[in-house]
Order: sequence, then C-alpha cells, then structure tokens
Amino acid sequence: MLRNVISNDLFTVLIVIGLILIAVSKVLFAKRFHDFILVLGNSKYLKIYSKDQKFFDVFDGLLFLNFVLAISIFGFISYNHLTTNLEISKMLLLKLAAIIAILLIMKTLLERLIGSVFEIDFLIDNYLFQKISYKNFLGIILMPLNAIIIYSIPISNSIIYSIWAVIFLIFVIGIITTVKTYQNLIKQNMFYFILYLCALEIAPYIILYQLAVNE
Repeated sequence: MLRNVISNDLFTVLIVIGLILIAVSKVLFAKRFHDFILVLGNSKYLKIYSKDQKFFDVFDGLLFLNFVLAISIFGFISYNHLTTNLEISKMLLLKLAAIIAILLIMKTLLERLIGSVFEIDFLIDNYLFQKISYKNFLGIILMPLNAIIIYSIPISNSIIYSIWAVIFLIFVIGIITTVKTYQNLIKQNMFYFILYLCALEIAPYIILYQLAVNE
C-alpha cells in the first residue's frame, strides 16, 4: 500500500476532479470522445480531427488537465514508493501539477515556433496534435490506475516500472504513428525533423536523467 506520508483525501479530490473532467468532455463532445477512445488502434480520430485544429481546443483542454493531474499523482506515488530522501507535502504535489502543466504548455509553444522557423508548420502541428491526443489518452488510462494502486492493491516496484513502461510505449506508438502517417512529408524535411526530435524530444529527457543521477 502507499505509505501514508499525506492523507489520501488529497488524492481522492484530485482523482474525482480528473474523472469529472473526463465525464464533462464525454458529455459535451460525445461523438468525438467515442472516436478518441479508439485512437490507440485506429487512426480515424487523428485523420478527422487534425484538420480542425484550434490554438485552444476545449476538448483537448479538459483532457489535458486530467492528464496533468494523473501524471502528477503517479509521479508522486512513484517517488514516494521508490525513494525515502524527501518528505513530500500536499503543497509539493500541487506545485508538481502546476510545474508539469506550465512546462508542457511552454514546450508546445516552443515547438510551434520552431516549426514556423523551419517552415514545417503543417508537419509539426499535426505531430503535436497526435502527441497531445496520445497524452490525453494516457491520462484516461492512468487516472483509474492511480485509484487502484492507492486504494486497492499493494504497490510494488514491478507495478511502478510496468506502468512507466506502458507510458513510454504509448509515447513511442505516437511517434511511430506520426512517421507512418507523414512519411513522405518527413522525407522531404528529414534533417529538420530529426533536429527537432533531438532538440525537443530526446535531449530534455537525457538532461532530466543526468540531473536525477547526479542528484
């Protein structure tokens, strides 16, 4: 079970908020939500809705907030179970969610800017839409998993690592889907796309890993 560093009440509130966000998105966008939940094995959603992208999309916004809450809770649970170096407070969990949201939004804006500079706006915009869609899909999966490992089953290292493996796999599927969908366009802009992946998809995680190792 999760060590009782903080009351589970905060987890309950955040999980309920996440489930409300999912329910609202389903009620307001019933057909889109139905197409969305099949996104992992069917490209129909990506092909249809990528054409109607907006700078701010209510459907994506609701599910993005759920993703931020879900990944923050699981990140907290992972750290709390795997380390004993720091006593984590309620405020730190809320700060973690805010930091993740801000970083993801800033990263997306930077990616759009780089796409404009390299004149591959169409490619980057569609890549971002697919990546955001897979993150939001992950949030829907992760929120009930958080509830299960908090309230139902004894947590273990293998469960933590297995869930992180699923998270990584979904992100990889997202990248592969993009490459397959836009392979001709990517071939025409191969250098810029590889430069983009190295600079904004690979390098940040290498830096975070180095910081964690050297901590």
